[in-house]
Amino acid sequence: MKKIIVTGGAGYIGSHTVVELIEAGYTPIIVDNLCNTSIQNIKGIEKIIDKKIKWHNTDCTNKSAMDKVFATEGKIEGAIHFAAYKAVEESVQNPQKYYDNNLGSLKVLLQCMSDNSIKNIIFSSSCTVYGMPDVLPVDENALFKKAESPYGETKQICEGMLKDDTCNSVALRYFNPIGSHSSALIGDCSADKPSNLVPIITEVAIGKRKKITVFGDDYNTPDGTCIRDYIHVVDLAKSHVKAMNFLIKNSGKHAFNVGTGIGVSVLEAIKVFEESNNITINYTIGPRRDGDIEQIYANGSLVKSKLGWEAKETLEQAMISAWNWEKSKK
Repeated sequence: MKKIIVTGGAGYIGSHTVVELIEAGYTPIIVDNLCNTSIQNIKGIEKIIDKKIKWHNTDCTNKSAMDKVFATEGKIEGAIHFAAYKAVEESVQNPQKYYDNNLGSLKVLLQCMSDNSIKNIIFSSSCTVYGMPDVLPVDENALFKKAESPYGETKQICEGMLKDDTCNSVALRYFNPIGSHSSALIGDCSADKPSNLVPIITEVAIGKRKKITVFGDDYNTPDGTCIRDYIHVVDLAKSHVKAMNFLIKNSGKHAFNVGTGIGVSVLEAIKVFEESNNITINYTIGPRRDGDIEQIYANGSLVKSKLGWEAKETLEQAMISAWNWEKSKK
């Protein structure tokens, strides 16, 4: 059973990936201080897998604390690094928080890996590294343009850190993860108020909010609202298993887009949620929001050819699972 350190493993994407790693025969070791998630996800993972999970309540930016984790765990095959702040809007308002944490945690992890002769790392990157792409769907050869937010810039810098390091790495450039595990036992437990579209939709649906504000309807898109590539979080989690399998057999530096390749506007996403769950969502149109790009969706041909991965779940399935997760939190 190959041990994998999973920083941020109690978070939204991390918790789903831990479940998939276990099902694939790996032994994930969670490192997460719960600064932006909840122990609910740890308990949820344990209910899904029907056993205890190894978890270190540790700050990933603390080198001495991380040294203890690696010393305790012994032989480790690789790491998957999720631990980072992730709200685009907050990063615009408080950039230093994002530089300190997102860069600092990767720096410490790479140092610990080097100290312990661990070579393989999967990095949780983002399509925000592309800025506003010139060509859609965007592929991995697109040049990085100026990031539209400090969050996006931290992902660009982190990918540069990986290229300069001696490790073998895969940067998975996520598009827009949504939904939850079919059990509704794990999901997005972010401590902050949600800033992403689908969690806000579900909060309106359940009555936590009166309405959703759509930020801008004057973009150069068919209905004037931003277009994104929404991927089911379970599909996304499975891409990490494929990436680790690949990296164990293939050295070097790699980057892959992880999306569906389908662009969906904000208004279209709201409509799909309504139709999938038979609920009406109140929304209003507001001004554009700082840090948002107009439209982006993935060219996924490389990840399919190299990792054998492609999205399987539909947008409707993702919206149903997102609603089931919201209802489970009552």
